[in-house]
Amino acid sequence: MSKFLKPLVSATGALSASLLASPAFAAWQVNLTPGVTELSKQAYSLHMTILEICTGIAVVVFGAMIYSIIKFRHSKGAVPDTTLLHSTKVEIIWTAIPIIILVFMAIPAARALIKIEDTRGSEMTIKVTGFQWKWQYEYLDQKVSFYSTLSRDSNFARQLNSGVDVNTIPDYLLSVDNPLVVPVGKKVRVLLTAGDVIHAWWVPALGMKKDAIPGFVNELWFKADQIGIYRGQCAELCGRDHGFMPVVVDVRSQADYDTWLKSQQSANTPAAAPAVAAAPAAEGSASSAAATPAST
Repeated sequence: MSKFLKPLVSATGALSASLLASPAFAAWQVNLTPGVTELSKQAYSLHMTILEICTGIAVVVFGAMIYSIIKFRHSKGAVPDTTLLHSTKVEIIWTAIPIIILVFMAIPAARALIKIEDTRGSEMTIKVTGFQWKWQYEYLDQKVSFYSTLSRDSNFARQLNSGVDVNTIPDYLLSVDNPLVVPVGKKVRVLLTAGDVIHAWWVPALGMKKDAIPGFVNELWFKADQIGIYRGQCAELCGRDHGFMPVVVDVRSQADYDTWLKSQQSANTPAAAPAVAAAPAAEGSASSAAATPAST
């Protein structure tokens, strides 16, 4: 190895080792997470498979390039081959190999895409409507509807000159007053639309993100496998307060969900009108009739 390459390789190795060993690198993760749904786990597995294939291709291609540059450089007396002008066999090989690789990657990708769009067998349907800057959730089968907006403590802390240390606010800008509540292990179909501008409903742990477009209905589905609270945001630039439009999904056990649903249905049921409201009017009519003299 030349005098120029040795210091470069040593410096690169030392820098890589220091970055991998530092605490900052451990906290700075850029990879996808498996999530808590069947679709998110399948997307993660597909992502890792494609990444491994691309890494292998990069190692082979760049390894051959670097080897050729070092081994056959002019300073070592390399002479270019002027006799090889065309080879049909080589062209067939370097065309067939990429086609085989693409087909190998396309098969699992197509299966995942088909599964993402398959909403058959859904056990509940929720209509989600985006507004500036809140979400409306309507449980179409249970007749429950409510709005979900940024929580009051986050909304107050974000104001200019509020004097609040945002580090003291739990889940700052990622908490809401009314989260979307769903039962664990149930396939939930979500109908997405918007009432003003384009929004995007996105929860990374669920593995799904789709646009909410005015006058158009998109759909997605998810089936959470773990109880917990999962947070996301509007992922489409929708105006001034786009950054203050979080999405929170609360996945509960079936029993806890049933209890919550009953309380919501009771709150949404209008109170019955008093039956005695018409009594004074009836009494007044009877008094008037008694006071009227009979005609002869």
